[in-house]
Order: sequence, then structure tokens, then C-alpha cells
Amino acid sequence: MGIAEALALLGGVALFLFGMSLMGDGLKRIAGSRLEVVLYRLSSTPLRGIVLGTGVTAVIQSSSATSVMVVGFVNSGMLNVDRAIGIVLGSCLGTSVTGWILCLSNISGSGWVSLLSTATLTSIVAVAGIILRMFAKKQRSHYLGDILLGFAVLMFGMQTMSAAVSGLRQVPAFLDLITSFSHPLLGILAGFLLAAILQSASAGVGILQALSITGTLDFSETLPMILGVAIGAAVPVLLSALGANTGGKRTAVVYLLINVLGAALVALVFYGVNLFVPYPFLTTVMDPVKIAALNSAYRLAYVLLLAPLIGVMERVVCLMIPDKPEDLEAQAAIDRLEERFLDHPALAVEQSRLTINDMATGAQRNIQIAFGLFGLYTEDRYNQVQAMENLIDRYEDKLGSYLMRLTGKDMGGEESRAVSKYLHTLGDFERISDHAVNIADAAKEIHEKNLQLSADALGELDVLTGAVVEVLDLAVTAFVKDDRDLAGRVEPLEEHIDGLCDEMKLRHVQRLQKGECTLVQGFVFNDLLTNYERVADHCSNIAVAILELATGSLDTHQYLQGVKEQRSEAFQRYLEEYQRKYALK
Repeated sequence: MGIAEALALLGGVALFLFGMSLMGDGLKRIAGSRLEVVLYRLSSTPLRGIVLGTGVTAVIQSSSATSVMVVGFVNSGMLNVDRAIGIVLGSCLGTSVTGWILCLSNISGSGWVSLLSTATLTSIVAVAGIILRMFAKKQRSHYLGDILLGFAVLMFGMQTMSAAVSGLRQVPAFLDLITSFSHPLLGILAGFLLAAILQSASAGVGILQALSITGTLDFSETLPMILGVAIGAAVPVLLSALGANTGGKRTAVVYLLINVLGAALVALVFYGVNLFVPYPFLTTVMDPVKIAALNSAYRLAYVLLLAPLIGVMERVVCLMIPDKPEDLEAQAAIDRLEERFLDHPALAVEQSRLTINDMATGAQRNIQIAFGLFGLYTEDRYNQVQAMENLIDRYEDKLGSYLMRLTGKDMGGEESRAVSKYLHTLGDFERISDHAVNIADAAKEIHEKNLQLSADALGELDVLTGAVVEVLDLAVTAFVKDDRDLAGRVEPLEEHIDGLCDEMKLRHVQRLQKGECTLVQGFVFNDLLTNYERVADHCSNIAVAILELATGSLDTHQYLQGVKEQRSEAFQRYLEEYQRKYALK
């Protein structure tokens, strides 16, 4: 193969990968968020999961993309690992559809059959796609144009690859290389490297189909490479789980485990039988259609073999990636909300109290971790904030539904007030954790863009951070201990924090006018002030719930208006104390 053929081959691979990506993205955009909703809602049983995984992957043309999506669901707590395994199994089968689409690149003939030839079909699809992309007004028509253009580019890339390798049938070195792949281990390794480099099983199989045009690939060489391609496609899924929690990492490892087990089982049975009863078809010369059929048959075989073992695979990955102590503690906290306790409201309320207290301290800890990122930013600590936010969301979902069911039970006055307090404050704790994520994102932007805030801005942020830390500590401690005295100190500090934010914004405008800060720094600085102020606002809501529900009513707006109008002696004393303690220089 000369330099021109090698460049043509690389260009064909590039076009093939781009076309596949463009077509898949267009399909996902047309479907919108419905694919995610379908995966989440309709995967309640392993069989449903397999069917859905197959269907969704056939649509978006990528088992890796489907599996990465599922890793995200598990990472966010929307899916359990056992439900995810069924979807991943289905995605492994659905990705074989691409091979059949690529078989269209071999249609040729004369007369009316020429209208169905690859060149004609690709041209028609490309023209239709560019018309939709350039002249259609609706966004969905643009996405449809992307799909058609992606298909045309994919087919053209396939043709380019086939043309580039057609001369290899005359090269002895290439023939020797292909022959060596008939050894199962070498063939699996070659397929693994091919898919790992291309980050796609579909692309790996597509290149095998292009090579088959040379007439040098037979069954004995193709099968092990297909086994290796399936394993190599796990690489992008594993990479997507590097920052995921324990559940997300388990799901990514499941993808690898499925394909390794599938390859091992099929190879063991196939080559084991061949030792005693040699197969006559091992020397059958492969073409694109036969490769597509072999790929589909192999994937269907191991999906059928592994489907009954979903529970076993879940236990294996749990042993491979054990729970962290904090994950076990969090799960134990959520598991307190036993369904059986609902018939005994006093017990249910007590379990809810313990759980929401854990949620409150978790939200507080998340804010503290986010603040710490400004002093020492690391990806691990940033990921801790994301993981804690996912946990807080799980608390909110579980507690919210549990408490709503509890409101329908016969409870005493004290228990009813407690449930009302929990329901009114649940959203505030969740929003505080949301703001921790926003603050962490700001810290990440400062770190990645190497932004340097001025010394004055940093000094002001230190003052404001101290005030927010204290108001959050007051609110959470008052909530956990049901301490009305501590709750009464929250509103004066929250009012001072509002004043600090207003003053800091004015000072920042002055620094911008003097050229001491840039607009980019200004956007980050203002975002931080907004999030700090919102955290204090939610602390105020929590304190009001503690104070007002103790009297049997809750009107946050009326209460706050009364507090600010009356300006009690205690309120004024606390406000002056905090103004002295957290004063800007």
C-alpha cells in the first residue's frame, strides 16, 4: 500500500466516523429527551430493558452512547444497577444494526438496478439532506437533514475505505497478517485494538466489512476479530465513568464484563467443539453481508446466554467495586423510611426526622466542600460535590413521597407540625445543595481558565464566605435541635449578607471602571454573589419554618415583613453584632 492509498484509507475512516456521529446526533435530536425518558420509565424488568436497549441503540447507532447514557442514570440515582444491566445487554445487540446498513454500500448493477446502487443512493440522500439543512425553516427538518447527510458521508467513507484497501489482496505481507488473525487470541487482540482506537464497535465492524472487499478474510479470521471488537468498544464507556459514583462505575464495568463473558463463552463453545468436530465453513470467504450476519448472530447468542445471569453479574460487579463507607451510610439513612412504619405515624415521623437531619448536614457539608475548592481545587473534590448533590436529590425524592403519604395518616398535633416543618424545608435543603454545585462550577471555571481575582475581591469574598458559613450553620443546627433561639439569629445575619452582596457588587463595578478586573472575572464574581445570597435566603426560609410552625402557622412573607418593620431589640442587637463581625474593609 502506497502513501496515497494509506491517506485515502485514513480519510475514509475519518468520513465514516464523522458520518456515523452526524447521523446519530441527528437521530437523538429528533427524538429529543424521549429516548432518555423511555429508558428510565420502561426498563422495570430485565426483558424490557433488553428490548429497550436494543431499540434505542438501533436508533442512535451506538452501544457506547446508550451505555454512557445509562451510566449517567445510575450515577444520578435514577436507575439501579440491576435495571441498567438489561439495557446494556440490549445495547450490545442493537449496535449490530449498523453493519446491515453498511451492506447497502455494495449494491450495484445495470439498468433499473443502478438506481439502487451505492453511488446513486448516496447522491440522492446527500442532495435531500443538504436541501433540508439549508432551506428548511423548521428545526426538526434541519435535524432530518443532518441524518441524511450523515448517512451519505458514512456511505461515502465506506466506499473510500473499500477502494483504498482493494489492492491489498496483491500484497503478501497483508495476506500473512490477515492469516495470523485466524489464531483466536491474536484475532481478539487485533479486534480489541481496532475498536478501542476508533471508540466504536460499529466502526470496527465497518472496517472489517471494507477489508472483506479484498476477498482475503475468511470465517476463521473474522470471528475472533468480531469478539475483540465487542470488548474494545467498552473503552469509551469505562472512560465516561472515571468521575462517576460507585453505581456508575459498576454499570461501566458491567459493559466490559458482558462483552468479556460473551467472548469467553462463545469462544469456549465454538473452539471446543471444533477440536472434536472440525467445522467445514472456517475457510468460507467473508463479504459485508456475511460479516453483518455473523456479528448479529454472535451478539444475539451471548445476549441469550447472559440474560438469565443478570443477578449474578450484578453481584460480581458489586464485589469488584465495593461500596464506599459513606455510600453505605447514605443508603442506610434512606432505608430508614420503612413502608411498615407508615401504619405507626410516631415511628414514621421519628425516622423522617433522622433522615432529613442527615440531608440537612449533607447539604451543609456540600457547601463547605464547594467553598474549599477556591483554596485547593482538585477533580476529586469537585466530583464529591456532584456525588453529594445526587445523594441530596435522592433524599428529597424519597422523603417527599414518604412524607406526603404520611400526611394521610391519623397523627397528633406535634407530629403534624413536625411533618409540616419537614415538607416546608425539604426543598430548601435541596436548593442549598444545588447552589453548592453552582459554586463548585465557578471554582472549576476559575481553575481551568486560570482567572485571578483581585486582592480586594478575594478579601471581600472571604468576609462573605464566613458570613454564609455561619448562617448555614445556624440554620442547620437550629433545625436539627429545633432551637428557636438559634433560628432567631438567622434573619439578622441573612439581612446583613444581602447588604454585603449589594455593596460588593457596587465595589466590583468600580474596579471594572478602573480596569482592575476584567469582564470575564466579573461574570464569575457576580455568579458567586448570586449563589451566596440564595443560600442565605434558603437559610432564612428554614428559620422561619422553625419559628412559625411552633405557633401553628406559616406565612413566610408576612413573618419577614413583620420582622423587618418591627425591628425588635434582639433583631437589632444581632444585626449590629454581625455588621461588626463581617465588615468589608
